[in-house]
Amino acid sequence: MNKAMIVGRLTRDPNVRYSQGENQMCVARFTLAVDRRRGRNQDNGGQTADFISCVAFGKTGEFVEKYARKGMKFDVVGRIQTGSYQDKDGKTVYTTDVVVEEIEFGESKNAAPANMGDYSAPSGGREDTDQGAQPVDDGFMNVPDEIDDELPFN
Repeated sequence: MNKAMIVGRLTRDPNVRYSQGENQMCVARFTLAVDRRRGRNQDNGGQTADFISCVAFGKTGEFVEKYARKGMKFDVVGRIQTGSYQDKDGKTVYTTDVVVEEIEFGESKNAAPANMGDYSAPSGGREDTDQGAQPVDDGFMNVPDEIDDELPFN
């Protein structure tokens, strides 16, 4: 089975292109910085993340184009694909990419780093902050927990 599950932050905005021809398809390429787990005997020096190349096609690529920005955290599920090509000097270059099958936001908008800038990510009602759960102005009314017994549906 070839299945990869990674969680990381975009190292830069995605590179998005569309295929040529009658049936255009979105192709979004991006790199995720994925933190390594540190063992007991590892020091704090050296590389603490791996930089994983990812590619998303079609509707998934369009999602990446619309919502993904540098610094944002994403959960990605896909398959590892290897390949090779000849560069301009005739040398063989080997590639390894995660072909994205599923992608989700890895954190809420309020949990994102402050230096990342503003992005418009869909949110679900409430989001956690340092002060505890705060309502998000998403156009929905806050329903108190005590009202559950009075609702006409379950």
